[in-house]
Amino acid sequence: MVIAAVDIGGTKIAVGAVNDHGRLLSREEIPTDAGQGYTSTLDQIGQMVRQVGEASGAEISGIGIGSTGPLDPVTGEFGDVDFLPGWRGQNPVRDLQQIFSVPVAMENDGDAAALGESAWGAARNKSRLIYITVGTGIGGGFIFDGELYRGVDHAHPEVGHQVIDASGPDCSCGFRGCWESLAGGPAMVAWMEGNRPAGHQHHGALTAKRICELAREGDPVARKAVEREAHYLGLGVANLITLFTPDAIVLGGSVMKNAVLFLDGMRKTIARGCRFVPFGKADLMLASLGEDSNLIGAASVWHHRFRPHTNG
Repeated sequence: MVIAAVDIGGTKIAVGAVNDHGRLLSREEIPTDAGQGYTSTLDQIGQMVRQVGEASGAEISGIGIGSTGPLDPVTGEFGDVDFLPGWRGQNPVRDLQQIFSVPVAMENDGDAAALGESAWGAARNKSRLIYITVGTGIGGGFIFDGELYRGVDHAHPEVGHQVIDASGPDCSCGFRGCWESLAGGPAMVAWMEGNRPAGHQHHGALTAKRICELAREGDPVARKAVEREAHYLGLGVANLITLFTPDAIVLGGSVMKNAVLFLDGMRKTIARGCRFVPFGKADLMLASLGEDSNLIGAASVWHHRFRPHTNG
């Protein structure tokens, strides 16, 4: 069985063919063009679905979609997506199902990644897991007893907007000191920009990745930025462990590509604050599906919806 996986993001839209062992067989990719409209983009997605199906040498049995929201995973409709103006109320689940005559399912990309890691990745055989992605923002997904958690009106929990420090920096959600505003990649950059001494030199644009490189090179300000990042990442994870006592916390996203710099500090913070729950049994794991995780996660969305407890 081969599933066409669709990943809709702010910079690119990717489509891949994924078999029922979670292996990517072929892929296509286009830049996200906010100006071309929904109908034109849907046509391009349809073309890529056909192309990856032909390249895989197999018939497409279904289509799974992982996308930045807001979206309704049950109806298949988009809400107001910042980088896709005019998509509100559009329904790629319905439309792709009509075009290809196969079942289609869609989830928020954080939930899709959680399903992928649960089915074919680091958290396989873990029944209670929380997936966290740390990059420009912080997001994630919850799986409890093998089922994806949904809130009221099928809402997706926004883990990045738990308040960690009410006197912290402003957040786009309207509060101050949310986890994302303290521990997302841009927060690392903002802290280092505001705390490096006059005359401090660094080469290249200052990004979270560059700060990690400087820390590895022994730069004292970058090392403090990394220590601060580890502390705040640990606080957010500690809250989640205390609230939900999961079997595993799975960490992904661009910032976590340098996880070796953060994990010890995170574990120390967790150990200080989680003594009322068995925090030692919550494995802190790194996402394992690599650069293809979004597409593999999108395929797992389809399996979770239409073939529960059989994928992997």
